[in-house]
Amino acid sequence: MAPLKGRPETRRAQLEFRRSRGLGSGRERRGRMNNKFDALKDDDSGDHEQNEENSAQKDSEKEKPEKDKSQGCKRKCPSCSFSQAIVPGPAEHPLQYNYSFWYSRRTPGRPTCSQSYEQNIKQIGSFASVEQFWRFYSHMVRPGDLTGHSDFHLFKEGIKPMWEDDANKNGGKWIIRLRKGLASRCWENLILAMLGEQFMVGEEICGAVVSVRFQEDIISIWNKTASDQATTARIRDTLRRVLNLPPNTIMEYKTHTDSIKAWEEFHGLVTNSGR
Repeated sequence: MAPLKGRPETRRAQLEFRRSRGLGSGRERRGRMNNKFDALKDDDSGDHEQNEENSAQKDSEKEKPEKDKSQGCKRKCPSCSFSQAIVPGPAEHPLQYNYSFWYSRRTPGRPTCSQSYEQNIKQIGSFASVEQFWRFYSHMVRPGDLTGHSDFHLFKEGIKPMWEDDANKNGGKWIIRLRKGLASRCWENLILAMLGEQFMVGEEICGAVVSVRFQEDIISIWNKTASDQATTARIRDTLRRVLNLPPNTIMEYKTHTDSIKAWEEFHGLVTNSGR
């Protein structure tokens, strides 16, 4: 795989991500948790809200009014973001792929069908650069502070966080169950590794999910091809490294086909005959 594709901007973005994920002891990593992208923030004068206003002013000066209007709509109306192209701003560090944040929440124990699940997923917004990611992430609630039955999803733009999506239907996911108190740190490390292309499996990665539950939290990373054992093994090994998992950590790989079958059986939609 050649994730840089010869683009110096992408190389700078990935170097920022990889630098932020520098190897070291678990204590050193935890000490750096609140310092992700500090270098970039310093370059942009340090004040997030002022940066956003300055960016908006630059857009209004350099872009056509129609495009500026649509950009404003995307900030206020995330559901519009698929209809407009998301591009890095001037002097921003582009990512190799565009991504979208999603959020879902449901009442535990209440049966859901595929249609109601899709309606329950809310898109937060999309981004194409390191700086745009930080604007979303710095204002989002951390998983450890969520309550109830809640999920954050981060997927490549154009892929919905659903088993049935065309990009997901032949794939699967690695699942790690966490004790309470670890979700925020593990989620941040996972998504930074994903955005920084540390998994080195081409276009196989679809997205990642953190699921907050009452007794435990769950993180997972989704890929396109469940039958590609070499790819799934590389994803597993990289996941162990970026999360600094103990050797005895239980990791489960589950295909989306098996997930759909288990869901149907749980909700009584499949008879004993297998129909």
